[in-house]
This record gives sequence, structure tokens and C-alpha cells, in this order.
Amino acid sequence: MQRPPFTALAAVYDAIMADVEYDYWADFVLTYARDGGLALEGAAALDLACGTGGFTRELAAAGLRVTGLDGSEDMLREARLRLPGVDFVAGDLRTFAVPERFELITCVFDSLNNLLTVEDLTAALTRAQAHLKPGGLLAFDVNTRLGVRELWEGDAIEGLAPLPGGGEVHYHWSHHHDVASDLGVVQAFCRILDGGELREFVETHRERGYDPADLEEPLRVAGFVHWEIVEYPDYAVPTPDVPRVWVFAWVAGKAGMEE
Repeated sequence: MQRPPFTALAAVYDAIMADVEYDYWADFVLTYARDGGLALEGAAALDLACGTGGFTRELAAAGLRVTGLDGSEDMLREARLRLPGVDFVAGDLRTFAVPERFELITCVFDSLNNLLTVEDLTAALTRAQAHLKPGGLLAFDVNTRLGVRELWEGDAIEGLAPLPGGGEVHYHWSHHHDVASDLGVVQAFCRILDGGELREFVETHRERGYDPADLEEPLRVAGFVHWEIVEYPDYAVPTPDVPRVWVFAWVAGKAGMEE
């Protein structure tokens, strides 16, 4: 019943995450990009850790030429079914290499928190920087240390979600903070009833929290020349008790930016 992260979950991920506000997140990112002078009409975008393509779809709907990249073939299988006109490629955030360069790169829904060391985070940011065109923008969100320690009220979420074509998935996800490793640990249990067949699985997911101060050096080492760390949805300076922050990081080449 125990499965690796983001494998069995792929088949029911969209049902469980039906209420995620990908459209609002996309508007948040694209508004910042446009206000920063990035020309988005027909621009190339790379959506890292794209999963089943929820955020990728919003970027494509906004008129960008999007490529999605993820480390899970199971998640990519669902993404290709959802968006047959979009290119999806497999790749590790820390080592990926694709031939194209992009005006915009995104990585949302605390995907970078799955990188459990500063070294791995720095490697991922470095690969993103290398794939941006001059003046390009990287946009991502991360859970802070507080956000990882106190992920959900009551440390559990539970629900019942309908599946396309019938059937349903009951999910019970529990969370705890492992003090010794300073990681958040989620046990994701799902029971699926589909066509009279009952299936169950558990995936264990681990995240490391990153505060704004933790992000400065990785961004600098990765080669970004300017960045802002803000809160959603008003781009405010983060308060100490914020559970999640958004980062907008530019590479050299933006008008008025020091090289």
C-alpha cells in the first residue's frame, strides 16, 4: 500500500485539488511580470514541477507557449491527457536541461519545498536561471519554516471527492513536524472506489521550510541579479508569521537593471 511520492496520487490528484486557485495564482504572477516590463504575448514559459498541469493550463490559456517539466512520469501522464497540445518533459529540478530558453519560468504550489537541502534548492535555482532569456523572470512560492511546522489546523485534512466518470476518492492526510530533521512529514492516505473496485495507498511526502532570509544566498549563488520576496495576493513585504511567500527573481538584461 505504501507508494513513492507523486505516483499513485497522480490518478486522483486533480479530484482532490479541485479547489486550488491556479487561475488566481496565474493572474498574480502574470500581473507582476507585465508590471515589470516583461512582454508576454507569445512568450515562451517553462512550468517546473508542473504535476498534472493545473498551473500549466492557466499559462497556456493566457497565450504563452508553455512547456511543462516534472520528475514524476505518473503526473506527466495525467498532464498530457489534460493538455494534449502542450509539450511535457521529464526532468529533475536540480539537473534538468532543455534546449529552449524562456522569458518566464514558474514553479508553484510549494514544489521547491520538496528539495530538502539548501544545496538542492540552490541547484534548482541555478538550472532555472540558466534556462531564462536575458531579462527573464523566475516566479515561485515556498512554504516558510512556520508554514511547514503548522501546515494545517489540527494537522490533518480529510474529504471525499468525485472522480471523472464515476467513483470517488476518500482521502485522509495527516501532518507532523519532525523536530530532529526540521522537516514537515505528510502521510497521504487515499481510498479509491471506482467501478466496484476498491484500492488504497499511502504516500509519504517531506518538505523543508524556507524563510525569506534562507532564500537570499541561493538566489545570489544561482546568478539572479534582482529579486523581490512578497506575500500573496497584494505583493506586500512578508510579515514574520506568514506561512508562504512568493519570489520574483530576474536575470540580467532587464531594462534599468545592473548587470
